[in-house]
Amino acid sequence: MLTVPDLLAEIRDRIAAHARPDLLTPVDGLLLSRVETAEPDYSLTEPLLVVMAQGGKRLLLGDQTYEYRAGQCLVVSADLPVTGHFIDAGPRSPSLGMGLVLRPAAIAPLLLEAPAGPRSRATAGPPAIATGEAGAELLDAVARLLRLLDHPADVPVLAPLIEREILWRLLTGPYGGMVRQIGLAGSGLHHVSRAIRWIRDNYADPLRIEDLARLAGMSPSAFHRHFREVTTMSPLQFQKRIRLQEARSLLVVRPGDVAGVGHLVGYGSPTQFNREYRRLFGAPPGQDAARLRADTTTGGVRHLP
Repeated sequence: MLTVPDLLAEIRDRIAAHARPDLLTPVDGLLLSRVETAEPDYSLTEPLLVVMAQGGKRLLLGDQTYEYRAGQCLVVSADLPVTGHFIDAGPRSPSLGMGLVLRPAAIAPLLLEAPAGPRSRATAGPPAIATGEAGAELLDAVARLLRLLDHPADVPVLAPLIEREILWRLLTGPYGGMVRQIGLAGSGLHHVSRAIRWIRDNYADPLRIEDLARLAGMSPSAFHRHFREVTTMSPLQFQKRIRLQEARSLLVVRPGDVAGVGHLVGYGSPTQFNREYRRLFGAPPGQDAARLRADTTTGGVRHLP
């Protein structure tokens, strides 16, 4: 096995060679990111492993801050609205990272072989986001997955095998508890994720804790507690973040219709919409939309969390 510095060097080179603005690659579930700006970005992440090969990123979820740099990784086990900015990123030294979507269908079969986890189904488990060292074994598997980009004929056969190895490394390492929750159909995270998906798909609708708790199969008090454990936010705070991030996306194409966009995402009061939008994004909706439209250097570029 190569040393960690050698593995990181190879991963950097392959990301730099293959990264596209839309993050996508010919390997299903593999995402690559090259970012040259430290501008804040606001995204709705999915269950994901991210390995940083160059530069770093600082994330804000609710009132919690997470940071990871080259040689470290981020693990996310639920759909979460996060705010982040890249560290030490510029045209001469871009931030380079790879992401692998963590799919329940790929994780579940490995649970039969992985070390036993907690049996209780009453708790939501660990928080849905964590950072730490990637380690040589995980980096080695990531490097081999990236090598397939230069050998497309090998992808259908070898990519699923290497993905399985990466998931195994996660399950048997310090993130095992988080990743196990993704694959367990009866886990607390699984139940809370039902409510998360409902909010994500129906963000403009009124939110009733009793209905979400029923969807998650919990009492309202238990649901509220587990939801905050997973997301670090209350359901209402989570919904507000989703609404504002969706509004920002809509304003890029409808910059002159601030009141209409606010109404579309669920705000009955234009004043409240303007106030909360400015609090999150640092500028009024119209001004922020104009800046985004004028910024042609990052237009259309997706970011890993």
